[in-house]
Parts: sequence; C-alpha cells; structure tokens
Amino acid sequence: MQDYSHSSDKELNSNLLRDVLGTPKWWWSAFGMLFLIWITGMGAYGWELNQGIGVLGVNRPVYWGFFITNFVFWIGISHAGIMVSAILRLTQAEWRRPVTRAAEVLTLFSLIAALTNILFHVGRPWRLYWITPYDFERGIWPNIRSPFVWDPAAVGTYLIGSSLFVFVALIPDMAAARDRASGFRRKMYAVLCLGFRGTPKQWKLQGVAGILLSALVLPVFVSVHSIVSWDFAVSIGVEGWHSTIFAPYFIIGAIHSGVSAVAMVMVLMVWLWKWDKYITKDHFDAIGRLLIIVATTWFFFFALEWIFALYTLESAEIALREWQVFRTPMGPLFLVFLITAFFIPVPAWLFKRVRRSHMGMFITTFLVNIGMWLERFLIIVPGLARRQPLEFDWGSYAPSIVEILLVASTFAFVSMGILLFAKIFPLIPIFDMKEGVRLRDEIQIGRRSVPASIRE
Repeated sequence: MQDYSHSSDKELNSNLLRDVLGTPKWWWSAFGMLFLIWITGMGAYGWELNQGIGVLGVNRPVYWGFFITNFVFWIGISHAGIMVSAILRLTQAEWRRPVTRAAEVLTLFSLIAALTNILFHVGRPWRLYWITPYDFERGIWPNIRSPFVWDPAAVGTYLIGSSLFVFVALIPDMAAARDRASGFRRKMYAVLCLGFRGTPKQWKLQGVAGILLSALVLPVFVSVHSIVSWDFAVSIGVEGWHSTIFAPYFIIGAIHSGVSAVAMVMVLMVWLWKWDKYITKDHFDAIGRLLIIVATTWFFFFALEWIFALYTLESAEIALREWQVFRTPMGPLFLVFLITAFFIPVPAWLFKRVRRSHMGMFITTFLVNIGMWLERFLIIVPGLARRQPLEFDWGSYAPSIVEILLVASTFAFVSMGILLFAKIFPLIPIFDMKEGVRLRDEIQIGRRSVPASIRE
C-alpha cells in the first residue's frame, strides 16, 4: 500500500479523524471486555478494603509481592513516551511521527496504573494524605530521606509533565476536530483547543513548546526510575538489593520494556485501525534496530549487576543467586525471564524479515514484556524471602486470587484507557504527519536529514 507521504491535508484530516468522529465496529466489544476485567479487579479491591490485606499473599518476611512488581513494571513502561517522543523529537528521528502520541498516551495511563498499585498495597490508602508535609502547621514530619517519600514527588511530577506534553501536542488536532465535529463535541473541542486557528505565531509557539517540554521532561525521565531503584538499593540487610548499579540498570530496563510496549501498540494500530498506510514496515524496521541497541545495553548492565553481586564472594549473596538460578520455583522463572527478555527477541530482531513483520514484532515484544515483568519479580521476592541475618525468619511467597485479579485489572485499565483516548482524540498526530509530508524530500524514515539533490 502507498504510504501517506503524498496525501493532501484534507485526506490526512479525514483519515485520521475517521475513528474519532465515528466508531469502529470492534470498539465496543473490545472496550466492554476490558471493562469487565477492570471492574472485576475493582471488586477484588473492594473485598481487600473490607477484609484487610490478610487476603493477599504478602506476609512476613515477604512484604512486597505482585503489587510492587507491577508498580515497577508500569513505571518502566511509562518511559516509552519520553524515549519515543521526547528524545527522538530532539534527535529529529523521522520514524517517530505516527507513534509519538500513542507512546505518550501509554506513558500517561501506565503512570496511573503504577500509582494504583501503591493504593492496592497499602492497607489504609486514605492515610496517604499524611505522606507530604505540605502544611507545617499540622506538625507532620515524614522522613524525607526515605525513597518512599521521594516516589510520590517524582511520579507526580512525571505524571503532570506527561499530561502537559500530551495536551500541548493535541491542541492543533483538537482544532481540526472542532472544525469537523458538531453539537456537544464541537463545543468540547473548541474549549480544549484554546482558540487555536493555525496562525504563524501560534504554530511558532507550538513548535517551541514541544521542544522545551521535550528537554525539560528528560531530567524527570532519568530521576523517576532512579528513585524507584533506590527503593531497593538504599535498603540495608536485603541481599541482592544493595547495589550501586541499580539506577542505570533500572532505567535501561525501563526503556527496553517501554519501547517494546510501543512496538506492540504500533502493531495493534495496524491491525485494529488499519493504519498500515501511516505505520509502514520501515517504521517497524527502525524501532527494531533501536530495540537491538537498547536490549544489548540492558543485558550489559544485567551482567554487571551479577558480577558486582558475586565479586565479593559473600556466602549469603552467593546462596541467594544460587536459589534464583538453580532452585525451584525461582530457577524456572529465571530461565523464562532470560529467554523471553533477551535470547529469543534480540537474535530475531537481527533478521530484517522479523523486524518488518507485524506478527514477528508483536510476538518478540510481547515476550520482552513477559520477561521484564519476571525480572522485577525476581529482584523483589527472593531477596525478601532469604533476608539476612534473619535465617530463622525465612519464608516464601505465593500470590492470592485477589492480587492476580488486581494485576490483571491494571493491564485492562491501560488498554481501556488507550481505546477511550483513541475514541475522543486522534491517536496519530495529524499536524506531525502533515509536517512529514512537507519534509518527505529531505528526511527519510530511519535516516538522518539528507537533501534530495545529494541522495539523487
């Protein structure tokens, strides 16, 4: 199929607003199924609030289980928007154009899902009111040296910045939707687009705002997952956690899982919305090559983390690693983690046929996220279960049905949020695609800017 590079502005507006102003046949059934999973999870949460956290599988000494694993996982997925949108925008990577908004929306709902896991884990969530000393008259002084106080500040800042990033980029597209909608929708888009009329001054401000937000959000991108890693690294007495490599290791792992999640969303955009005209095989080839670099870098830090752990030859650390690798039930999970996170997808991405295949990219990136979820689990649970020096208090962990339902509900929530967003706003940025049409003779997908005269 011919790509979008020769489409007119009218065609782009019509095609990319088609499913916003109308409703695809499959949308209601998909949304209804996801809503059913989500509402079941909320019912399980209501049961937990009523009965207490004793209905969960967490117990002494494993106080963290599925919820904190899921929290770290979703924080990792949230890095997709910054990696694909902000960094690639600053580096002027042409292939980013059709997928930037999907990545940003994935970031937004992933952060919300991550925060809900904290609420699930806390026995009395209403007491989170006291975590921040915003009013000194109350005389509440939480320990500001604790990463559990840093987490809400960092994630909250990240959520606000990501929301602003999505909103600013949406303004021209909401103006386009305003001009084509009617009734209540027209009024809603008219308010949200802030009077955008496409004047040269407005476009200049729009471009400057995008660049500034991309640059300003990068420090938050680095700090958020660093602080999440310090939840573990600053703990004393838990084998496998006290490591200085955790901050960069967690960040590159987050990019690995986040970019893989974006590739999965790209495939679904082609399959469900039939946008193969806009998301071509060249885009999959570009993100596949990026994933090879990211995955290899992540594996380097993974190897460093193990080398640092074993270099000291501490008996407790060696015993923990032996349990992780060779003993059940952690050993089989560790094998699945390595195979799915690295040894299947990365060799597959080396083949151009796989990178340019929708099914190939979907399967490999799906496997990556299975492996990266297991990686977080294998960091959290084994260290707590074999905590030193309390050998008399060693234990194990098995999730309850409540935890499983709540974890499933977060996946349903993120998927449902993306579907709902795509029903109200265009999931592919229209103005970015129009800019791509105008630059088609100077920039090729996946390549640096090269004048047409030189290429010819």
